[in-house]
Amino acid sequence: MDKSLYTHYIENFTINLLDCKFLGKGHNGIIYMLPEDKVIKICFNPESCKKEYDILEKVNGNKYFPRVYGMSGNYMIRDYIDGIPLNKYIKRFGLSKDLSLNLINLLEEFKKLEFSKLDLRCKDIIVKPDGAVMVIDPKKFYSKNRDFPRHLTKGLYKLHVLKSFMRDVKEVRPDLYNQWNKKVNDYIKIIKRKAHK
Repeated sequence: MDKSLYTHYIENFTINLLDCKFLGKGHNGIIYMLPEDKVIKICFNPESCKKEYDILEKVNGNKYFPRVYGMSGNYMIRDYIDGIPLNKYIKRFGLSKDLSLNLINLLEEFKKLEFSKLDLRCKDIIVKPDGAVMVIDPKKFYSKNRDFPRHLTKGLYKLHVLKSFMRDVKEVRPDLYNQWNKKVNDYIKIIKRKAHK
């Protein structure tokens, strides 16, 4: 891959990215490894960079999110998270009860942080080597209203582990199960209808 293709996204940055390891590219930007377990995320849109950075700065120090160290224009510096995206992790290892509990605790943390969006995509959750989970690419947590994990539901459904997850929710948090179950089932019906069109 020609890293020089991405250097035009950088403003006022002194490290030569040609010397940095390319970690990945997503819809919002690209990430390179920096020294001392830090990464630079270069966003394609400066406005989305600012919104993501503002969320991470507000929750800075929370165990479920990478610590951020600064931003300028269309890039930010944050901690590197070692692990595997949840969707790839489940494909490889399945969904254990411990992982279900970690996901439940993560969503409960969203409430404590007063997020209005209690949801995220599987690919935005990293499972660390010790089984802990962390969030990358936080989006619209304070600006979008969603009172159940719709994107997570869809991802777990496509991975064929949604029933197992909801069974674990029912066992350990029946209150959450009662809040989510009808919404989850209604949403899955919509997904199935769309799939048959």
